[in-house]
Amino acid sequence: MKILVTGAKGFVGRNLCANLRNIQEGKDRRFPGLTIETVYEYDLDSTPEELDAWCKEADFVFNLAGVNRPQNQEEFMAGNFGFASTLLDTLKKHHNACPVMLSSSQQASLTGRFGNSEYGRSKKAGEDLFLEYGKETGAEVHVYRFPNLFGKWCRPNYNSAVATFCNAFANDLPYTVNDPSVELELLYIDDLVDEMIALLEGKAHKCEFDGLTVVPAPADNADGIDNADNQRNQEKSAQSACTKYRYRYCPITHHVTLGEIVALLTAFSHNTPSAKSFSSAKSAGAAAPLIPEIPAGSFAKKLYSTYLSYLPYEKTAFPLKMNVDDRGSFTELVHTLNAGQVSINISKPGITKGQHWHNTKWEFFIVVAGHGLIQERKLGTDEVIEFEVSGDNIQCVHMLPGYTHNIINLSDTENLVTVMYCNEIFNPDKPDTFFEPVK
Repeated sequence: MKILVTGAKGFVGRNLCANLRNIQEGKDRRFPGLTIETVYEYDLDSTPEELDAWCKEADFVFNLAGVNRPQNQEEFMAGNFGFASTLLDTLKKHHNACPVMLSSSQQASLTGRFGNSEYGRSKKAGEDLFLEYGKETGAEVHVYRFPNLFGKWCRPNYNSAVATFCNAFANDLPYTVNDPSVELELLYIDDLVDEMIALLEGKAHKCEFDGLTVVPAPADNADGIDNADNQRNQEKSAQSACTKYRYRYCPITHHVTLGEIVALLTAFSHNTPSAKSFSSAKSAGAAAPLIPEIPAGSFAKKLYSTYLSYLPYEKTAFPLKMNVDDRGSFTELVHTLNAGQVSINISKPGITKGQHWHNTKWEFFIVVAGHGLIQERKLGTDEVIEFEVSGDNIQCVHMLPGYTHNIINLSDTENLVTVMYCNEIFNPDKPDTFFEPVK
Protein backbone atom coordinates (compact mmCIF):
# COMPACT_ATOMS: atom_id res chain seq x y z
CA MET A 1 0.00 0.00 0.00
CA LYS A 2 1.26 3.46 -0.95
CA ILE A 3 0.00 6.17 1.42
CA LEU A 4 -0.08 9.91 0.84
CA VAL A 5 -0.18 12.14 3.95
CA THR A 6 -0.73 15.85 3.42
CA GLY A 7 0.21 18.18 6.25
CA ALA A 8 2.86 15.60 7.11
CA LYS A 9 4.98 17.99 9.19
CA GLY A 10 2.10 19.18 11.36
CA PHE A 11 1.25 17.82 14.79
CA VAL A 12 -1.04 15.02 13.60
CA GLY A 13 0.98 14.38 10.45
CA ARG A 14 4.27 13.87 12.30
CA ASN A 15 2.72 11.38 14.71
CA LEU A 16 0.85 9.51 11.99
CA CYS A 17 3.84 9.30 9.64
CA ALA A 18 6.13 8.10 12.43
CA ASN A 19 3.75 5.26 13.23
CA LEU A 20 3.15 4.39 9.58
CA ARG A 21 6.92 4.10 9.14
CA ASN A 22 7.07 1.81 12.18
CA ILE A 23 4.66 -0.52 10.41
CA GLN A 24 6.43 -0.15 7.07
CA GLU A 25 9.83 -0.99 8.60
CA GLY A 26 8.53 -3.94 10.62
CA LYS A 27 9.05 -2.25 13.99
CA ASP A 28 5.35 -2.41 14.87
CA ARG A 29 4.16 -5.95 14.29
CA ARG A 30 0.60 -5.61 15.58
CA PHE A 31 -0.84 -5.39 12.07
CA PRO A 32 0.31 -8.47 10.10
CA GLY A 33 -2.36 -7.92 7.47
CA LEU A 34 -1.22 -4.37 6.74
CA THR A 35 1.64 -3.91 4.26
CA ILE A 36 2.92 -0.38 3.68
CA GLU A 37 5.23 0.06 0.72
CA THR A 38 5.69 3.83 0.74
CA VAL A 39 4.63 6.87 2.78
CA TYR A 40 4.52 10.06 0.71
CA GLU A 41 4.91 13.06 3.05
CA TYR A 42 3.47 16.23 1.52
CA ASP A 43 3.80 19.62 3.24
CA LEU A 44 4.40 23.29 2.52
CA ASP A 45 7.92 22.63 1.24
CA SER A 46 6.71 20.00 -1.24
CA THR A 47 6.32 20.83 -4.92
CA PRO A 48 3.22 20.70 -7.15
CA GLU A 49 5.06 18.09 -9.21
CA GLU A 50 5.45 15.87 -6.16
CA LEU A 51 1.75 16.21 -5.30
CA ASP A 52 0.85 15.29 -8.87
CA ALA A 53 3.09 12.21 -8.88
CA TRP A 54 1.98 11.05 -5.45
CA CYS A 55 -1.72 11.46 -6.26
CA LYS A 56 -1.18 9.21 -9.24
CA GLU A 57 0.47 6.48 -7.15
CA ALA A 58 -1.41 6.64 -3.83
CA ASP A 59 -3.57 3.78 -2.61
CA PHE A 60 -4.85 5.82 0.35
CA VAL A 61 -4.80 9.54 1.17
CA PHE A 62 -4.81 11.17 4.61
CA ASN A 63 -5.59 14.85 4.09
CA LEU A 64 -4.35 16.54 7.27
CA ALA A 65 -3.30 19.79 5.60
CA GLY A 66 -5.06 22.92 6.74
CA VAL A 67 -4.83 26.45 8.10
CA ASN A 68 -5.44 27.09 11.80
CA ARG A 69 -4.24 30.62 12.51
CA PRO A 70 -3.87 32.72 9.36
CA GLN A 71 -3.12 36.41 9.36
CA ASN A 72 -6.34 37.08 7.43
CA GLN A 73 -9.71 35.37 7.81
CA GLU A 74 -9.85 34.84 4.04
CA GLU A 75 -6.91 32.43 4.32
CA PHE A 76 -9.13 29.93 6.14
CA MET A 77 -11.12 29.21 2.99
CA ALA A 78 -8.06 29.26 0.74
CA GLY A 79 -6.05 26.96 3.00
CA ASN A 80 -8.76 24.52 4.04
CA PHE A 81 -11.19 24.47 1.12
CA GLY A 82 -8.76 25.54 -1.59
CA PHE A 83 -6.12 22.88 -1.03
CA ALA A 84 -8.77 20.19 -0.58
CA SER A 85 -10.11 21.13 -4.00
CA THR A 86 -6.62 20.96 -5.53
CA LEU A 87 -6.00 17.56 -3.97
CA LEU A 88 -9.25 16.05 -5.21
CA ASP A 89 -8.85 17.55 -8.67
CA THR A 90 -5.39 15.99 -8.92
CA LEU A 91 -6.75 12.57 -7.91
CA LYS A 92 -9.51 12.91 -10.52
CA LYS A 93 -6.97 13.91 -13.13
CA HIS A 94 -5.28 10.54 -12.69
CA HIS A 95 -8.60 8.66 -12.33
CA ASN A 96 -7.44 7.56 -8.89
CA ALA A 97 -10.51 6.68 -6.81
CA CYS A 98 -8.53 5.46 -3.80
CA PRO A 99 -9.99 6.03 -0.29
CA VAL A 100 -9.46 9.53 1.12
CA MET A 101 -9.62 10.77 4.69
CA LEU A 102 -10.33 14.38 5.66
CA SER A 103 -9.26 15.94 8.95
CA SER A 104 -12.08 18.31 9.89
CA SER A 105 -13.06 19.95 13.15
CA GLN A 106 -15.92 20.17 15.61
CA GLN A 107 -16.19 23.78 14.50
CA ALA A 108 -17.59 22.54 11.17
CA SER A 109 -20.84 21.85 13.07
CA LEU A 110 -21.44 25.63 13.07
CA THR A 111 -23.50 25.23 16.24
CA GLY A 112 -23.27 26.76 19.70
CA ARG A 113 -20.08 28.74 20.25
CA PHE A 114 -18.96 27.79 16.72
CA GLY A 115 -22.01 29.30 15.02
CA ASN A 116 -20.05 32.22 13.57
CA SER A 117 -16.69 30.51 13.04
CA GLU A 118 -14.95 31.42 9.79
CA TYR A 119 -12.63 28.48 10.42
CA GLY A 120 -15.67 26.26 10.89
CA ARG A 121 -17.21 27.45 7.63
CA SER A 122 -14.00 26.64 5.75
CA LYS A 123 -13.92 23.17 7.31
CA LYS A 124 -17.60 22.58 6.51
CA ALA A 125 -16.96 23.60 2.90
CA GLY A 126 -14.12 21.07 2.77
CA GLU A 127 -16.39 18.37 4.19
CA ASP A 128 -19.10 19.05 1.61
CA LEU A 129 -16.50 18.98 -1.15
CA PHE A 130 -15.17 15.59 -0.03
CA LEU A 131 -18.64 14.05 0.40
CA GLU A 132 -19.66 15.25 -3.05
CA TYR A 133 -16.40 13.88 -4.46
CA GLY A 134 -17.29 10.48 -2.99
CA LYS A 135 -20.69 10.51 -4.69
CA GLU A 136 -19.16 11.61 -8.00
CA THR A 137 -16.26 9.15 -8.15
CA GLY A 138 -17.40 6.27 -5.96
CA ALA A 139 -14.29 6.69 -3.81
CA GLU A 140 -14.51 5.91 -0.10
CA VAL A 141 -14.55 9.20 1.80
CA HIS A 142 -13.82 9.31 5.54
CA VAL A 143 -14.53 12.65 7.21
CA TYR A 144 -13.44 13.08 10.85
CA ARG A 145 -14.50 16.02 13.00
CA PHE A 146 -11.78 16.10 15.62
CA PRO A 147 -12.24 17.78 19.01
CA ASN A 148 -9.31 19.45 20.80
CA LEU A 149 -6.11 17.43 20.33
CA PHE A 150 -3.13 16.94 22.64
CA GLY A 151 0.04 14.89 22.89
CA LYS A 152 3.75 14.99 22.13
CA TRP A 153 5.03 17.38 19.45
CA CYS A 154 1.98 19.65 19.69
CA ARG A 155 2.93 23.30 19.28
CA PRO A 156 2.32 25.45 22.40
CA ASN A 157 0.83 28.95 22.26
CA TYR A 158 -0.82 28.07 18.98
CA ASN A 159 -4.13 26.22 19.02
CA SER A 160 -3.88 23.76 21.92
CA ALA A 161 -4.51 24.87 25.50
CA VAL A 162 -3.09 21.59 26.79
CA ALA A 163 0.18 22.09 24.90
CA THR A 164 0.41 25.66 26.19
CA PHE A 165 -0.14 24.60 29.81
CA CYS A 166 2.23 21.61 29.58
CA ASN A 167 4.95 23.81 28.13
CA ALA A 168 4.40 26.44 30.82
CA PHE A 169 4.60 24.00 33.73
CA ALA A 170 7.55 22.10 32.27
CA ASN A 171 9.56 25.30 31.67
CA ASP A 172 8.44 27.37 34.69
CA LEU A 173 6.64 29.90 32.48
CA PRO A 174 3.60 32.04 33.40
CA TYR A 175 0.16 30.93 32.26
CA THR A 176 -3.39 32.26 32.44
CA VAL A 177 -6.67 30.46 33.11
CA ASN A 178 -9.60 32.82 32.62
CA ASP A 179 -12.32 30.35 33.60
CA PRO A 180 -11.29 27.06 35.28
CA SER A 181 -14.82 25.65 34.83
CA VAL A 182 -14.59 25.62 31.01
CA GLU A 183 -14.80 22.01 29.83
CA LEU A 184 -12.93 20.66 26.82
CA GLU A 185 -13.42 17.46 24.88
CA LEU A 186 -9.90 16.17 24.32
CA LEU A 187 -8.54 13.54 21.96
CA TYR A 188 -5.08 12.09 22.65
CA ILE A 189 -2.78 11.78 19.66
CA ASP A 190 -2.09 8.06 20.16
CA ASP A 191 -5.83 7.34 20.21
CA LEU A 192 -6.21 9.36 17.01
CA VAL A 193 -3.37 7.46 15.32
CA ASP A 194 -4.88 4.14 16.43
CA GLU A 195 -8.12 5.14 14.72
CA MET A 196 -6.22 6.06 11.54
CA ILE A 197 -4.59 2.61 11.50
CA ALA A 198 -8.01 1.05 12.08
CA LEU A 199 -9.24 3.05 9.09
CA LEU A 200 -6.54 1.50 6.91
CA GLU A 201 -7.69 -1.92 8.11
CA GLY A 202 -11.32 -1.17 7.24
CA LYS A 203 -12.37 -0.86 10.89
CA ALA A 204 -13.31 2.82 11.06
CA HIS A 205 -16.02 4.00 13.48
CA LYS A 206 -18.97 5.46 11.54
CA CYS A 207 -21.29 8.14 12.91
CA GLU A 208 -23.46 11.15 12.29
CA PHE A 209 -23.43 14.37 14.28
CA ASP A 210 -26.25 16.04 16.19
CA GLY A 211 -24.56 19.38 16.67
CA LEU A 212 -21.42 18.42 18.57
CA THR A 213 -22.83 15.10 19.74
CA VAL A 214 -21.59 11.94 18.08
CA VAL A 215 -24.37 9.54 16.99
CA PRO A 216 -22.55 6.21 16.40
CA ALA A 217 -23.66 3.75 13.76
CA PRO A 218 -25.22 0.55 15.19
CA ALA A 219 -22.77 -2.30 15.65
CA ASP A 220 -22.92 -4.93 12.91
CA ASN A 221 -24.47 -8.30 13.85
CA ALA A 222 -25.37 -7.08 17.34
CA ASP A 223 -27.40 -10.18 18.20
CA GLY A 224 -24.68 -12.61 17.09
CA ILE A 225 -27.09 -14.76 15.01
CA ASP A 226 -25.36 -16.32 12.01
CA ASN A 227 -27.81 -17.26 9.26
CA ALA A 228 -28.57 -16.37 5.66
CA ASP A 229 -31.42 -13.97 6.49
CA ASN A 230 -29.29 -12.16 9.03
CA GLN A 231 -26.42 -11.94 6.53
CA ARG A 232 -28.70 -10.28 3.98
CA ASN A 233 -29.95 -7.88 6.65
CA GLN A 234 -26.37 -7.03 7.56
CA GLU A 235 -25.51 -6.29 3.95
CA LYS A 236 -28.55 -4.01 3.61
CA SER A 237 -27.66 -2.35 6.92
CA ALA A 238 -24.06 -1.83 5.80
CA GLN A 239 -25.21 -0.26 2.53
CA SER A 240 -27.59 1.99 4.46
CA ALA A 241 -24.87 2.91 6.92
CA CYS A 242 -22.56 3.98 4.12
CA THR A 243 -25.24 6.42 3.02
CA LYS A 244 -26.62 7.53 6.36
CA TYR A 245 -23.47 7.61 8.46
CA ARG A 246 -21.36 10.01 6.47
CA TYR A 247 -18.80 10.77 9.17
CA ARG A 248 -16.17 8.94 11.20
CA TYR A 249 -15.07 9.48 14.80
CA CYS A 250 -12.49 8.42 17.37
CA PRO A 251 -14.31 6.53 20.14
CA ILE A 252 -11.95 7.51 23.00
CA THR A 253 -12.08 11.13 24.16
CA HIS A 254 -11.92 12.84 27.56
CA HIS A 255 -14.12 15.61 28.96
CA VAL A 256 -11.97 17.68 31.33
CA THR A 257 -12.14 21.22 32.72
CA LEU A 258 -9.28 23.69 32.48
CA GLY A 259 -9.13 23.68 36.27
CA GLU A 260 -8.67 19.91 36.35
CA ILE A 261 -5.90 20.10 33.77
CA VAL A 262 -4.02 22.75 35.75
CA ALA A 263 -4.47 20.81 39.01
CA LEU A 264 -2.95 17.69 37.46
CA LEU A 265 -0.05 19.62 35.94
CA THR A 266 0.60 21.32 39.28
CA ALA A 267 0.92 17.91 40.92
CA PHE A 268 3.15 16.63 38.11
CA SER A 269 5.48 19.63 38.28
CA HIS A 270 6.02 19.20 42.02
CA ASN A 271 7.97 16.04 41.20
CA THR A 272 10.29 17.85 38.80
CA PRO A 273 13.07 20.16 40.06
CA SER A 274 12.58 23.76 38.97
CA ALA A 275 15.35 25.62 37.20
CA LYS A 276 16.23 27.40 40.47
CA SER A 277 16.25 24.27 42.61
CA PHE A 278 18.15 22.17 40.10
CA SER A 279 21.56 23.44 41.13
CA SER A 280 20.93 22.59 44.79
CA ALA A 281 19.51 19.18 43.81
CA LYS A 282 22.65 18.59 41.77
CA SER A 283 24.91 19.08 44.77
CA ALA A 284 22.82 17.42 47.52
CA GLY A 285 20.82 14.89 45.51
CA ALA A 286 17.07 15.02 45.09
CA ALA A 287 14.46 12.84 46.75
CA ALA A 288 13.14 9.94 44.71
CA PRO A 289 10.57 11.17 42.17
CA LEU A 290 6.96 10.43 42.98
CA ILE A 291 5.08 8.71 40.16
CA PRO A 292 1.54 10.13 40.10
CA GLU A 293 -1.68 8.17 39.88
CA ILE A 294 -1.82 7.33 36.15
CA PRO A 295 -4.20 4.38 35.66
CA ALA A 296 -4.22 2.63 32.29
CA GLY A 297 -6.29 4.52 29.72
CA SER A 298 -6.82 7.52 32.00
CA PHE A 299 -6.57 11.14 30.96
CA ALA A 300 -3.96 11.61 33.71
CA LYS A 301 -1.67 9.00 32.13
CA LYS A 302 -1.89 10.66 28.71
CA LEU A 303 -1.42 14.15 30.16
CA TYR A 304 1.63 13.07 32.17
CA SER A 305 3.33 11.68 29.05
CA THR A 306 2.46 14.89 27.21
CA TYR A 307 3.86 17.03 30.04
CA LEU A 308 7.12 15.07 30.09
CA SER A 309 7.60 15.65 26.35
CA TYR A 310 8.00 19.41 27.05
CA LEU A 311 10.70 19.10 29.73
CA PRO A 312 13.86 21.07 28.91
CA TYR A 313 17.29 19.48 28.86
CA GLU A 314 18.24 20.63 32.36
CA LYS A 315 15.21 18.88 33.89
CA THR A 316 15.56 15.62 32.02
CA ALA A 317 18.11 14.17 34.47
CA PHE A 318 18.89 14.90 38.10
CA PRO A 319 20.93 13.10 40.77
CA LEU A 320 19.26 11.17 43.58
CA LYS A 321 20.14 11.31 47.25
CA MET A 322 22.50 8.43 48.08
CA ASN A 323 22.76 7.24 51.67
CA VAL A 324 26.41 6.15 51.87
CA ASP A 325 28.38 4.52 54.69
CA ASP A 326 31.28 2.10 55.07
CA ARG A 327 28.98 -0.84 54.18
CA GLY A 328 27.99 0.57 50.78
CA SER A 329 24.97 2.69 49.80
CA PHE A 330 21.18 2.75 49.71
CA THR A 331 19.28 4.98 47.27
CA GLU A 332 15.54 5.38 46.85
CA LEU A 333 14.81 5.40 43.11
CA VAL A 334 11.07 5.83 42.66
CA HIS A 335 8.11 6.54 44.95
CA THR A 336 4.45 5.90 44.11
CA LEU A 337 1.35 7.21 45.84
CA ASN A 338 -0.23 3.85 46.63
CA ALA A 339 2.17 1.15 45.48
CA GLY A 340 5.31 1.73 47.51
CA GLN A 341 8.82 2.43 46.32
CA VAL A 342 11.80 0.98 44.44
CA SER A 343 15.35 1.35 45.74
CA ILE A 344 18.87 0.20 44.89
CA ASN A 345 21.14 -1.27 47.55
CA ILE A 346 24.91 -1.72 47.10
CA SER A 347 26.78 -3.89 49.62
CA LYS A 348 30.58 -3.99 49.72
CA PRO A 349 32.41 -7.35 49.77
CA GLY A 350 31.73 -9.42 52.88
CA ILE A 351 29.07 -7.04 54.22
CA THR A 352 25.77 -8.18 55.79
CA LYS A 353 22.77 -5.84 55.64
CA GLY A 354 19.26 -6.07 57.02
CA GLN A 355 18.91 -8.05 60.23
CA HIS A 356 15.40 -6.72 60.85
CA TRP A 357 11.73 -7.64 60.45
CA HIS A 358 8.40 -5.94 59.68
CA ASN A 359 4.79 -6.32 60.82
CA THR A 360 2.95 -5.35 57.63
CA LYS A 361 5.65 -4.11 55.32
CA TRP A 362 7.00 -6.59 52.74
CA GLU A 363 9.71 -6.42 50.13
CA PHE A 364 11.18 -8.02 47.03
CA PHE A 365 14.98 -8.41 46.88
CA ILE A 366 16.32 -8.80 43.32
CA VAL A 367 20.08 -9.19 43.01
CA VAL A 368 21.23 -7.88 39.63
CA ALA A 369 25.01 -7.98 40.09
CA GLY A 370 27.34 -9.91 42.37
CA HIS A 371 26.94 -13.05 44.46
CA GLY A 372 25.01 -13.10 47.72
CA LEU A 373 22.96 -15.01 50.28
CA ILE A 374 19.52 -14.05 51.57
CA GLN A 375 18.46 -15.50 54.93
CA GLU A 376 15.01 -15.35 56.57
CA ARG A 377 13.75 -16.65 59.91
CA LYS A 378 10.19 -16.58 61.22
CA LEU A 379 10.14 -14.94 64.64
CA GLY A 380 9.72 -17.46 67.43
CA THR A 381 11.39 -20.27 65.47
CA ASP A 382 14.93 -21.44 64.83
CA GLU A 383 14.41 -22.50 61.21
CA VAL A 384 16.32 -20.36 58.71
CA ILE A 385 15.47 -20.41 55.01
CA GLU A 386 18.24 -19.44 52.62
CA PHE A 387 18.46 -18.29 48.98
CA GLU A 388 21.78 -18.08 47.18
CA VAL A 389 21.42 -15.27 44.64
CA SER A 390 23.48 -13.95 41.75
CA GLY A 391 23.32 -11.38 39.00
CA ASP A 392 24.02 -14.25 36.60
CA ASN A 393 20.69 -15.86 37.49
CA ILE A 394 18.31 -13.08 38.45
CA GLN A 395 15.41 -14.07 40.69
CA CYS A 396 12.92 -12.32 42.94
CA VAL A 397 12.84 -13.19 46.67
CA HIS A 398 10.03 -12.20 49.04
CA MET A 399 10.93 -10.68 52.41
CA LEU A 400 7.96 -12.00 54.37
CA PRO A 401 6.11 -10.07 57.09
CA GLY A 402 7.05 -11.45 60.52
CA TYR A 403 10.34 -12.87 59.24
CA THR A 404 13.63 -11.27 60.18
CA HIS A 405 15.90 -11.18 57.14
CA ASN A 406 19.30 -10.17 55.85
CA ILE A 407 21.40 -10.14 52.70
CA ILE A 408 25.08 -11.09 52.71
CA ASN A 409 27.67 -10.29 50.04
CA LEU A 410 29.56 -13.57 49.55
CA SER A 411 32.20 -12.06 47.29
CA ASP A 412 35.63 -10.96 48.52
CA THR A 413 36.11 -8.53 45.63
CA GLU A 414 32.82 -7.46 44.02
CA ASN A 415 29.95 -5.30 45.18
CA LEU A 416 26.52 -6.88 45.56
CA VAL A 417 23.83 -4.81 43.78
CA THR A 418 20.23 -5.41 44.79
CA VAL A 419 17.03 -3.83 43.48
CA MET A 420 14.56 -3.62 46.35
CA TYR A 421 10.82 -3.11 46.06
CA CYS A 422 8.84 -2.23 49.20
CA ASN A 423 5.05 -2.09 49.29
CA GLU A 424 5.04 1.25 51.10
CA ILE A 425 7.12 4.41 51.17
CA PHE A 426 9.32 4.65 54.25
CA ASN A 427 7.59 6.61 57.02
CA PRO A 428 10.01 7.77 59.75
CA ASP A 429 7.07 8.26 62.12
CA LYS A 430 6.03 4.62 61.65
CA PRO A 431 9.03 2.77 60.25
CA ASP A 432 7.71 -0.77 60.94
CA THR A 433 11.34 -1.96 61.04
CA PHE A 434 12.76 -3.75 64.10
CA PHE A 435 16.28 -5.04 64.66
CA GLU A 436 16.58 -8.83 65.08
CA PRO A 437 19.54 -10.97 63.92
CA VAL A 438 18.60 -13.88 61.70
CA LYS A 439 21.14 -16.10 63.47
